[in-house]
Amino acid sequence: MERVMITGMGAISPIGNDVETYWSRLVQGESGVTSIPTFDASRYKTRIGGFVQDFDPEARFGRKEARRMDRFSQFAMAAAEEAWEDSGLILEQVDRERLGVYVGSGIGGIQTLLEQEAVLRNRGPERVSPTLIPMIISNMAAAMISIKLGALGPSLSPVTACSIGNTAIGEAFRLIRYGIADVVIAGGAEAAVTELSLASFGNATALSTRNHEPTKASRPFDAGRDGFVMGEGSGIVILESLSHALRRDARIYAEVIGYGASSDAYHMVATHPEGNGAHQAMKSALLEAGITPGEVDVISAHATSTEVGDRSETLAIKRLFGEHAYRIPVTANKSMIGHTLGAAGGLEAIALVQSLREGIIPPTINQEQADPICDLDYVPNLARKADLEVGMSNSFGFGGHNAVIVIRKYKE
Repeated sequence: MERVMITGMGAISPIGNDVETYWSRLVQGESGVTSIPTFDASRYKTRIGGFVQDFDPEARFGRKEARRMDRFSQFAMAAAEEAWEDSGLILEQVDRERLGVYVGSGIGGIQTLLEQEAVLRNRGPERVSPTLIPMIISNMAAAMISIKLGALGPSLSPVTACSIGNTAIGEAFRLIRYGIADVVIAGGAEAAVTELSLASFGNATALSTRNHEPTKASRPFDAGRDGFVMGEGSGIVILESLSHALRRDARIYAEVIGYGASSDAYHMVATHPEGNGAHQAMKSALLEAGITPGEVDVISAHATSTEVGDRSETLAIKRLFGEHAYRIPVTANKSMIGHTLGAAGGLEAIALVQSLREGIIPPTINQEQADPICDLDYVPNLARKADLEVGMSNSFGFGGHNAVIVIRKYKE
C-alpha cells in the first residue's frame, strides 16, 4: 500500500487568506470573530460571526468567473489554487486520470439561493438566474476545481455536515493508499453565515449570544461557554503518494497515517452524551495508523463551544486514552475562527500539520473558568512549544457523522 503525504496547503479563514497569515495569527491567539458586517442583525439573538475579510473574488478570478460561483465555491477555488501552487505540482507532468478532487460543503450556496428567491418574488420567474442550480449545489466546489485543472480522476463532494473536511481528507487518503490515484485535492469550504441560517441556529439555541464581546464568544471547554460561533472559509490540502512525491523531489509537509469514521446513530443534531461515536472514530483511526494511544502527542479537538459537545468529546478522549489523556495537549482552533462548518476539518488539518512541523501548539483562547468535566490540558490562552511527532484531528457533525484523521511528521 502507498504511503500518503501532504505536499501543499491552502487556507481562506477569518484570520487570514493564506496559510502563512492564518497560522501566524492562530499561534498568536488572535480571534477573527466580529459583529456581523454583511446585514442588519439587530433583531437576531446572535449578532456575531467569523467572517473572511479582504476577499475580492473579481480580483482573483475575473468578473465573469466570479459571478458563476457562490461564495463557498470562491473560497474553495482560492484555497485550492494556493495549495496547488504550494505543492509545486506541474499539471503537464501529472497523469490527470489519476488526479482527484475530494472537496465538500455542508450547506452549499445558500446565499445565492436566498438572493435568487428574492428575485423570483420581487421581479418574477423570468429574472431568475439560469446558473442558480449549479451555483447552489454543494458538489460545485469540487466540480469547479476539477474543471480548472482538468482533473479526470475521482471527484467527490462528501456531505457529512461539520466533519466534511476530515471525511474528504480521509477518503482521499484511502484512494491514494490503495493505488487508485496519485494526487488528490481534498478539504472543505463553507459560506453560510446568512440571515436564514443565523435565525435557525439561533432559534435552536445553538449559538453564543455574547454579542458585546465577539472575540470572547467562542470558548471551547470553558465553563462560561454558551454556544458556537458561525464562521466561514476553506481549508484545502494536496495529498500525494510518497512514490509520486519522491519522483518529483517534492517538499513533504507531513504524512497521513490513519482515518476513522463512525456514526453516533443517536440524534439529528445532538452529540451522543458519552461520546460513543467520537470514541469509535478515534479508535478506528489509531488502528489504521498502527499506533497506540500513548504515541499521540497532540489532539486538535472538534470543540465547538457547546456544553454537550465539548463534554462528550472530553469523555471520549478520556475513555480512549486513559490516564494518558491528561498528558496530551488538546487544542481548539474554533476558539479563534469560530465554527466554519464544512471548512473546519480542512483548516484544522492545516494547523495540525504546521504544529508538527514547527513544534508549536496554538492555544485554546478564552479559557477563564474551569469546567469540572472538561479537565484536560487545553493549552489555555497561550501557544506552547512542544516536541511533536503524531497528531490527531477530530471532526464531528450533525446527524452523528464522525471523522478522525491521524497525521505524523514525515520520516523517510
